Amino acid sequence: MTEAAPEIAKLVQRRFEDTGLGYLATIRRDGFPRISGIEPLFQGDELWMGMMTNSRKGADLERDPRFSLHNASVDKDVKDGDVKVAGCALLVDDTPTRDAFRAFVKEIAGHDPGGDFSLFRSDVTEIATVRPGGDVLIIDWWREGGEPQHLERK
Repeated sequence: MTEAAPEIAKLVQRRFEDTGLGYLATIRRDGFPRISGIEPLFQGDELWMGMMTNSRKGADLERDPRFSLHNASVDKDVKDGDVKVAGCALLVDDTPTRDAFRAFVKEIAGHDPGGDFSLFRSDVTEIATVRPGGDVLIIDWWREGGEPQHLERK
């Protein structure tokens, strides 16, 4: 994502980091969608999602790794823009990576998430941004295998 569409990736990361919150869409066992709040984290070029062990969203991702992630919107005019990410979540269970993630969370959030959590690294296949630009709506997106796209809609 960051190599194929660096400018869009920067907008996506900045928007999530502005609030620290997102809405994660997963697929429940019965096939219906589930929307859950989450605090996604970026470390380097990676998007990470940590959650409580045995959470429903974690169980969803273990069963079917496909996800969509939307930033937490703060106003209906979308003054700061909206971003979306889609891809597959890969469960990380190796101790060195989990320890590095734990240290990263402690460094940026000031607390240790403890040892009992599920950790997923995101294999991002799609990103999109929508933001106002004067009298137009600016839409930028990228899908895996393609080039970044740009559209201004009146």
